[in-house]
Amino acid sequence: QVQLVESGGALVQPGDSLRLSCTASISIFDFGAVGWYRRAPGRQREFVASLTNGGVDNYPRGVKGRFTVSRDNAKNTVYLQMRDLKVEDTAVYYCNSPRGVENDEWGRGTQVTVSA
Repeated sequence: QVQLVESGGALVQPGDSLRLSCTASISIFDFGAVGWYRRAPGRQREFVASLTNGGVDNYPRGVKGRFTVSRDNAKNTVYLQMRDLKVEDTAVYYCNSPRGVENDEWGRGTQVTVSA
């Protein structure tokens, strides 16, 4: 079974930086694209970032300029570098492929808590 496993979540303070990892059991390129999403308590899951095979990245307005998505092909890993974290960034973060999103199949995610 193909898996995308998230890691790197932590408890940090406002203004801190954190890097999340999304490691695949197969080549990252086999997914076509990989996206990052998050679900905050009491809220619906929302899109955070994506990276296509061609290297095109995309971010919603709320994180653009603070979050950066990248990948290491040799490690089959996609990263989400987060800077200047805010309390409202607190959420469980997930990575997924377009097919996984379409099928509503999600991993466990990784918890990011931003608190003073």
